[in-house]
Amino acid sequence: MSLRGRIFRKESRDRYIERDNRFEKTMNGWDLIALGIGAVIGTGIFILPGTVAATKAGPAIILSFVVAAIVCSVAAMCYAEFSSALPVAGSAYSYGNVVFGEIVGWILGWALILEYVLAVAAVSTGWSAYFSSFISGFGLHIPKALSGPFDPAHGTYINIVAVLIVCLIALFNRFVSI
Repeated sequence: MSLRGRIFRKESRDRYIERDNRFEKTMNGWDLIALGIGAVIGTGIFILPGTVAATKAGPAIILSFVVAAIVCSVAAMCYAEFSSALPVAGSAYSYGNVVFGEIVGWILGWALILEYVLAVAAVSTGWSAYFSSFISGFGLHIPKALSGPFDPAHGTYINIVAVLIVCLIALFNRFVSI
C-alpha cells in the first residue's frame, strides 16, 4: 500500500458501530445539557462581553452576538448531520476518521486536544483573576512574580493560582467519579 493510501486509509464504519454497542448509556438528556452549559460558561462569558462592549465595540456588540449565534447554529447542524450519518459515540475525530481517513482524524483529534488545553488555560486564568480580586478585599496580595504569565520584562514568571486550579481539577477528575 502506498504512503498516500496508508495515510488516508478510512476506518470501517461497521467496526465503529460494533465497538459503540459495547458502551453503557449512563447519561440522560439533562446530564448532557448540564455538561454543555458547564463547558460553555467559563469566566469569559462573564467578563469579555462587557469589557469588549465598553471599550471596543459599543452597540455593535449585539451584531457580534447575532453572528456568533448563526455560526454556532451552523456548527450544531453539521454535528447533527455527522451524527445521523455515523451514529456512534464520538466527536470530530471519529467522523473525520471514518469519512475522510486516518490523517484527517488524527489532525482533528489533536486540534480538539489543543482546543481543550486553550480553554482550560483561559478559564483558569480568569478564575485566578477572580481569586486575586477576592483576596485583595481582605488585604492579601499574591506576589507579582507569581501572578501573571511568563514575562520577565514585567516581573511575572508564573500564574501560580491558575496552575493550582488546573492541578486541583485534574486531581478531582482523577479521584472522583460522578
